[in-house]
Amino acid sequence: MKKQAPLEGLRVVEFLGLGPAPFGCMMLADLGAEVLTLRRPGSELPALVRNRSTLEVDLKDAETLRLVREMAEAADVVVEGFRPGVMERLGLGPDDLSAVNERLVYARMTGWGQTGPLAPTAGHDINYIALSGALHAATRRGGTPMPPANLLGDFGGGAMYLVTAILSAVYERDRTGRGAVLDIGILDGTTYLTSMLHEYRSVGHWSDEPGTNRLDTGAPYYDVYPCADGMFVAIGALEDPFFTVLLEVLGLESELADGRHDPASWPALRERIAAAVLTRTRDEWAEAAGSTDACLTPVLGLAEAPSHPQVRDRDILAADGRGGWTPRLPIGYREEPASADGLVRSWLTQRDRAGRPITS
Repeated sequence: MKKQAPLEGLRVVEFLGLGPAPFGCMMLADLGAEVLTLRRPGSELPALVRNRSTLEVDLKDAETLRLVREMAEAADVVVEGFRPGVMERLGLGPDDLSAVNERLVYARMTGWGQTGPLAPTAGHDINYIALSGALHAATRRGGTPMPPANLLGDFGGGAMYLVTAILSAVYERDRTGRGAVLDIGILDGTTYLTSMLHEYRSVGHWSDEPGTNRLDTGAPYYDVYPCADGMFVAIGALEDPFFTVLLEVLGLESELADGRHDPASWPALRERIAAAVLTRTRDEWAEAAGSTDACLTPVLGLAEAPSHPQVRDRDILAADGRGGWTPRLPIGYREEPASADGLVRSWLTQRDRAGRPITS
């Protein structure tokens, strides 16, 4: 018997954008929601539009707008990622749609949020994480801040914040009977991700000087090191017992553990660790440390990650049929969504005796 997906029956209308909103809607679909993705006629599909149905709509056409409003009336959630004011000009803003569906959760996904001096301006992940302080934390001593692709802002601070807010609003609606308007800003979500750093800084355990803290490559036992073959290993032996094992794996004397928490000892300790790591290849170190608590792992490329035994065991990558891989959630994953036409017919015919759409 097939297990019911966690969000089965949840109906989502997505106005297709880029980055965080598609990722968030992909996650909702992977968890079983019925996501109907609306896109401009003739537009190319961006990344992350999988496991859900797409429908081309011309929002300048009056009849199409009427149909879109009907779909929103039948939906549980609407997700849009346009600049502030765009949906209002189309007559599809929160006030317009909430007037016909008071249970609707209306999620607005932008970089800066709906308010503030930067709200009407353009930006990307790198800009949002720069203002949040998160990009500054990704800096080596004397180096330049290094953006971690667009993983931190778009997906960590944006999409995950979006999904959490939507599910919270749906839960609240089930108690109150009323939906909500969600103002989701990547700047806001990324700033929330820096909570621990702000707390550490307030009590004197974090410095704004790059590369001087335990978690920003300041500590030699939390850093990335080159190997004999030019590849890299990541070391994260923060705790004393793990550092002791690391020394054993690297063939270094146990006395190096003495005083290792004193930043004054870090430069010399870094030299010893770096010299040891250079004596073997990445994969040799991976094999030597693999079954230990040394907290030493190989730095793998995207093409290499699927072959690692731990990744294979967790079943978190599926072959995409194009020679690549698709990350997936182990729960609620649905590979064949209903057709867009099928969803529209289903949503618009499920009405109660008063003629109103039946919502979950």
